[in-house]
Amino acid sequence: MKFIGITGGIGAGKSTVLSLLKENFNCKVLLADEVAAQLMTSGHKCFDEVVALNWPASILDASGEIDRPIMAKYMFADDELLRGVNSIVHPAVEKEVLNQVEEEKEKHNIEYFFFEAALLIECGYGKLVDEMWYIYASPEVRKIRLMESRGYSKERIENTFKVQRSDESFREHCDKVIDNSGSKEETLMQLKEILS
Repeated sequence: MKFIGITGGIGAGKSTVLSLLKENFNCKVLLADEVAAQLMTSGHKCFDEVVALNWPASILDASGEIDRPIMAKYMFADDELLRGVNSIVHPAVEKEVLNQVEEEKEKHNIEYFFFEAALLIECGYGKLVDEMWYIYASPEVRKIRLMESRGYSKERIENTFKVQRSDESFREHCDKVIDNSGSKEETLMQLKEILS
């Protein structure tokens, strides 16, 4: 079983690529955001540690779970809180992912284990995965997608692009590049070629 990390900039169509992988290959797909969300529900060590950080006000909702939009608002306004949350959540996610990879290896049921995260490179997954894939789409295509699918303004898109890793940097850290600027069929052909 191959353990493959998937990354790329906003609007590159990582979700589309993951759907194609799920539909056409014998694999498991795991998203960092989903693992993190799961680990931050009550009853997990991660939840207790995040809630215990020095928040300006409660980040819990009426049911006693973390209110993610409120948490995000405070966290992105305060570098120290952001670092605090990341230092708790990133290692916990990594541990959970590696546990799941080991479980799947023991079962021998799948050929590929895909793990998607925006910060794969920053979090050092290059040392953990067998391969890193960069999902690329041209800036023009990404802009159109973000305006259509998420209703982003041009200004918001420009600002988001500015803080993200550059195309050159993604290419430098990844083993394979999938160009997802065209049709789903064209993307699927590339995936088949790489995985055949």
